[in-house]
Amino acid sequence: MSKTLAIIYARVSSSGSLEYRQNTDRQVKDLKEYASYKGYDLVKVYTEHISGAKKNSDRVALQEAIEHCKTLVKENDTNVILLCSELSRVGRNAFEVLETIKTLVDFGINLYLQKEQMTLLDDNGKPSLFAPIMLATLSTCAQLERENIQFRLNSGRRVYIENGGKLGRPQGSVKTTEQKMNEYKEVITLLRKNYTMRDVAKLSGKSVSSVQRIKKLVCI
Repeated sequence: MSKTLAIIYARVSSSGSLEYRQNTDRQVKDLKEYASYKGYDLVKVYTEHISGAKKNSDRVALQEAIEHCKTLVKENDTNVILLCSELSRVGRNAFEVLETIKTLVDFGINLYLQKEQMTLLDDNGKPSLFAPIMLATLSTCAQLERENIQFRLNSGRRVYIENGGKLGRPQGSVKTTEQKMNEYKEVITLLRKNYTMRDVAKLSGKSVSSVQRIKKLVCI
């Protein structure tokens, strides 16, 4: 029986100060234990700190994890599975989730969601009967709930402003472009040397999302 190769993808929000920011340790630990229990050969772990509101195309580590899975399928005559802690790690938008699911199915890549206790493909490498339906339903319900929350937040802000409240950071608290370029000198230098964004993040100690923002700022 051929071995199953596993890739772990873990994500937490990038919001909050570094001291109190969440990390991916728990997700990775739990998924490693699952891979060991199932007898999978763990190939690599991908992690990133990025807001759940971001598009999947902006999630560098997620895209790299999926591409790595594709490569493993092409180069090895064996099963490949992407391990995630829950559906929201795959995407927050229902259409983006379905697009990712379709990509995985097209390449014969399995997906395991620990919170939902669900796998995408059956033992024959085919989409299980109810998995696509369940994933579509769960992602749609989650998106509707987020939209309802956003509606309530926007309504609250509108009332606050109508009553004389002011939103936004205090004047002078936003950094100028010059201040940002001075703070991220090392990042800019590494980007101009054609290092990848993930390598720049590792070498500079900055988050991938911060590197992305600076790259856009200086148009590299």
